[in-house]
Amino acid sequence: MPTAAGPRGGRLPADPRLARELLDGLAEAVLTTGPDQVVTLANALATDLLPEVTPGTDLTRCAVPALAAATRDGTDGFETTHHGRRLSATRRILGGGRCVWYVRDVTEERARADALRAERTRTAFLAEAGGRLGLSPHRDQTLRATATLPVPYLADLALVLYRPPSPADQRPRWIRYAAGDPSPTEGPVPAGLPGLAAALHGDAVPDPWRDADPAALAAVLPPAFADPGPALVCPMPGAGRPAGALILLRRPGRAGFDRRDAELAREYAARAGAAVGAAELYGEQAHLARVLEQSLLPPELPTVPGVTLAGGYRAAGDRLRIGGDFYDVSRIGQGALFALGDVCGRGVGAAVLTGRVRQSLQTLRLVERRPLELIRLLDRALLDTPQPARRSQFTTLLLGTVEGEPAGGVRVRVAGGGHPDPLVVRADGTVGPVRVGGMPVGVLAAARFAETEIRLAPGELLFAYTDGVTGARGGPAGDELFGERRLRRALADAAGLPPATLVDRLLRLVDDWLAGQSQDDIAMLAVTAAEG
Repeated sequence: MPTAAGPRGGRLPADPRLARELLDGLAEAVLTTGPDQVVTLANALATDLLPEVTPGTDLTRCAVPALAAATRDGTDGFETTHHGRRLSATRRILGGGRCVWYVRDVTEERARADALRAERTRTAFLAEAGGRLGLSPHRDQTLRATATLPVPYLADLALVLYRPPSPADQRPRWIRYAAGDPSPTEGPVPAGLPGLAAALHGDAVPDPWRDADPAALAAVLPPAFADPGPALVCPMPGAGRPAGALILLRRPGRAGFDRRDAELAREYAARAGAAVGAAELYGEQAHLARVLEQSLLPPELPTVPGVTLAGGYRAAGDRLRIGGDFYDVSRIGQGALFALGDVCGRGVGAAVLTGRVRQSLQTLRLVERRPLELIRLLDRALLDTPQPARRSQFTTLLLGTVEGEPAGGVRVRVAGGGHPDPLVVRADGTVGPVRVGGMPVGVLAAARFAETEIRLAPGELLFAYTDGVTGARGGPAGDELFGERRLRRALADAAGLPPATLVDRLLRLVDDWLAGQSQDDIAMLAVTAAEG
């Protein structure tokens, strides 16, 4: 069959009806022009997409502005919106000054691409927001981040409503951030804004400003938002109760929140609420830890006539300053009752038992002050603690009394419960143990304990310690124990020093020996006769 040249350089059938059917069957619009830019052929899709362009139309003056401009300028392609459709056109030069335009309807293609970009942007926003919301464990910083992050992507202003954590003050407050602000601002929620109170209870109020008192509204919104535009209220669910509410506000000239915006805002508010709830939980735990620390940290030592006391303490790790080693001194009469112990275990569990031991001693000393009898009562009290609270935990303990003597010196009576023997540092630097013995406290109902009495002459010192000192592992190789021999040598070198100076020196020696490595709990107590 005879053929003719086609618009893309191929050959069309010479039969004009067949050629028309082939062109009309293409998935793109086809326009051909002569050297004078007048349309010579337009297929069916061209007639549908560009009804203004027909054979005989001069493209330089046609009613499709983008096509006319491209023809006049000699541009080989353009993209435009025409009759609500997105069109992409490409021109190809043919022989004899003729041209052919191929026009595609890319409306759905661009819509899919735009939707994909928008979804990626939303995902990136949530990912960044989630990361930044989790940066700080502090509630106030998390609330400020919640107000800052959605501006300007989601809104021109973000208002976060919340209630203070203090049970004594539950008046709602707000944190606000607007585009261009240097930092968030905050204040109390006025009584004249009922919509905000409803939002704080988890209600999705469509227009939180509807019944607002103008004066109250001015106290919450800056002057630039005196006439509020589109608003979106999103509850911030927390742990068992609303963590707050997020109100997003756009300027009057900006488009309202569509379905995808609302979904994204709700997802962001949910993540923000979870972050605020986690920060609240952290704050409560931190408060409990501080209270526990304050109750279990070594007390300030009392003043005892004729006696000088000094204590030293290090907790294992660096998260809590409390652990399983402890010392305690209480004034009784003209003397004092002291205790130094090492609870089995580490961390919070050991600290809880430490508190139980110390509280038990504080109570029992009201009815018994003799060291041996007192340690027996403590043993019985610990054994009577119901499981699982006790969990087979126990403590080693030195429990004693100190009292200054009129002629100088100090009389010490000490009972032992499986604890390392204290050491005596004589005036000449000689160091020796005070044999006490005994069994750990809180282990066996038939446990036996021992007691001994010594007298410290002026210039002599009694040093009690936990095994965290001798068991400190470090040194040049990093795995050598500090050991009792090294401890005795250090005490001998420090003979004659005031107790506080001696304790500080020993703590520094152990720290240097550990060289930053992990350690066990450490407690030490030094007793000597007061000078003069």
